[in-house]
Order: sequence, then structure tokens, then C-alpha cells
Amino acid sequence: MEKTETILDKLANYAKERTEEAKRNISASDMKKMALDLKKGDFAFEKALRKDGLSFILECKKASPSKGLIAPEFPYLSIAKEYEAAGADCISVLTEPKWFLGKNEYLAEIAREVKIPCLRKDFTVNEYMIYEARVLGASAVLLICSILSKAQIEEYLGICNELGLSAIVEAHDEKEVNTAVEANAGIIGVNNRNLKDFTVDSNNSRKLRELIPSDRIFVSESGFKTPEDIANIRRAGADAVLIGETVMRAADKREALEILRSAL
Repeated sequence: MEKTETILDKLANYAKERTEEAKRNISASDMKKMALDLKKGDFAFEKALRKDGLSFILECKKASPSKGLIAPEFPYLSIAKEYEAAGADCISVLTEPKWFLGKNEYLAEIAREVKIPCLRKDFTVNEYMIYEARVLGASAVLLICSILSKAQIEEYLGICNELGLSAIVEAHDEKEVNTAVEANAGIIGVNNRNLKDFTVDSNNSRKLRELIPSDRIFVSESGFKTPEDIANIRRAGADAVLIGETVMRAADKREALEILRSAL
């Protein structure tokens, strides 16, 4: 029986196509050299998540496969600056162009204009995308267990360490969390959204928390709508939360973040 292609499969396959296209403009060797020629990063993203209290990563995205168009008007620089002014610790910038309507240029401009660290939120499928993220100004990349082997995760973490980049190694179930732990990921993200069908289980992070060693940074991702949601995940031991739609849709982003923080 033929395996049904999930949304995540499509995203990963398209990321491979995009990379091949990008290599026609800048070769793999040139991209690597450009990244290595930069001053080594200082793991600013990881440092921002290690502060006392709960850290907030706010997402800058125009659309998503589950929600469609989120921000028809998308003044991404203004949004990023609002996030920074509101007290966000980091910004997650979508660069996936087909389903999330992201662009590399969004990340490059935002990283230049704000002082807080930026995560390149994309579907990393090869080392080229890691070097490219560094060149674009990212302080961190996303490595998703569902689309990478343990050997790939270990290899890519090694590249990140060489560049001074942080990496969120994202898991959704017990097997993937164990893979992230065994690969020695310093930051482990548990996505409450199943990327295979985009359903959300807000209890997923709480269920998987005990599998993550206390010396790793634990990030809970997706599904946060109320102050109670935030308070509950903090009690469950989260070091940071990644919030997409709730603040992205708010007219007053400072107020939206203050409300989410109010139960802490």
C-alpha cells in the first residue's frame, strides 16, 4: 500500500527543490565560505532562552497550511519591531515561501533591524540551509526530527556549533524526543501541533516533559491562547514558549504579550 504524502513530506520535499534552485545562484561551496567568513556567532538565541523565568519567542508569519492567510497586510519589519518593544526574547521568522508565504529577505531585514536573536523557521533538509541561515543573519535554525535522521541531526548540530548558531531540535512524540536527547540537542522543542496533519494537542508538551533532561532547554511550541495556557506550561517546566498566531493576529502586540504573561 502506497504511503500517503503528508503536509510535512511536501514541505520537506519542496525545501530540497528550493535548495537545488538556490545552489544555481550561489554554489554550496560559496555559501559555506560566506558563512564561515563571518564572525562566529555567540549562541545568542540559546543565551536568551537561559534567562530566569519563561522566555517568549514570537513568530513573524504571513500564512500557514492550517490557517491559510493570517496577515494579508504584512509589514514584517514593523511587526518585528513591535515584538522587540513588547519584550519578546526572540523572533521566529518564517522563510518557507509556498505554504507560509515566507521569504529569506524577511529574515535578513529583520535580523539587521532588531537587536534580539532571530530563528530561521524553515524545514532544514541539508547543510546548505544552515550556512544560508547564518548568512541571512539568523541566530538559530530549526531541526525537525520527523524529517531528519539522528545522524543528520548530529551532523547539523556540529555545523551549528562551528558557526556559533543555536538550534531548536523539534520533536512531537516520545520517539522523537529520545532522538533529540540522544543527539545531544541543547534546545529541545516539543511541538503541540502534529506537522503531519496539523492537529493540536495542548497536553503534548506536558506529557513529554519528563523525557527531557533538566540541563536541556525545553521549548513548548504552538497552541497558546490564554494566560492560563502559559501558566500551565510554565508549571510543567517549560523554559520558553513559541507563540505564533495569538500575538501575530493581535492589533496591539505589546498588550497581547502582557495579557499572556499576566498569569505568571
